[in-house]
Amino acid sequence: MVRFVRKLLPHRWRPDHLEIPVVRLHGVIATGGGPFRQNMSLASTASVLEKAFADKDAPAVAISINSPGGSPVQSRLIYRRIRDLATEKNKKVYMFVEDVAASGGYMIAVAGDEIIADPSSIVGSIGVVSASFGFTDLIRKIGVERRVHTAGKNKATLDPFRPENKEDVEHLKALQLEIHETFISLVKDRRGEKLSDNPDLFTGLFWTGTRGLELGLVDSLGDMRSYLIAQYGPKTKLRLIAQPRGLFGRKLPSAETSIEAIGANIAGGLVSAAEERALWPRFGL
Repeated sequence: MVRFVRKLLPHRWRPDHLEIPVVRLHGVIATGGGPFRQNMSLASTASVLEKAFADKDAPAVAISINSPGGSPVQSRLIYRRIRDLATEKNKKVYMFVEDVAASGGYMIAVAGDEIIADPSSIVGSIGVVSASFGFTDLIRKIGVERRVHTAGKNKATLDPFRPENKEDVEHLKALQLEIHETFISLVKDRRGEKLSDNPDLFTGLFWTGTRGLELGLVDSLGDMRSYLIAQYGPKTKLRLIAQPRGLFGRKLPSAETSIEAIGANIAGGLVSAAEERALWPRFGL
């Protein structure tokens, strides 16, 4: 409403500063959510992205990314939505890396026309990982018998309570290679000749922002406010775009965060939260 009223004012009464919408994309990339989880998916980010790109007066959108990765599907969906909106609304996208933009977090980062990182940020980890546990010795020690009945010989593939099967592992690795190739192609398409020919670039290694600049993974070093003021002048203002809120200032509920969903998934949420939290220490966080 305030922005609409401003447009009705004579030019001499309008604010003389330029506003750049800012979106914060922080957390592990995964579907679902709850009281113990802070993650992002296309569903959780779509509304704020739409709102940021809807600002007709802004020449660009600034996005702060801080994520150790997660779902390759959700990462690509968020990346694709940012690029589609940038094209549709004719906006430049500045992506600012905070602590980490690794794996799926870096996939989202390459949606930016320019990637700016702190010198000590972590970037890269262009690879695919799948981790699990094996409990065969444990259930044998406590006297538990695993019973699995399937229709289809591969329906119980990679069951953690059964001995690892060589064919299952080979199938998983084949899937990982396909996903990895998709990731590599996306990075090459967006970064092009900016990338160095370092042989470790797509091995899953990660680097600081300073080294990432040398490798072509980022374009500049700096922070959001200073960088945007340098680009658009000293009167540039940053306007944070937050999640939609209800009448009394609370975030609007969704099917993922309803009381019923919380009650039904509280145990699973605790386990998922522990798994997600384990992603951060890999990057020293």
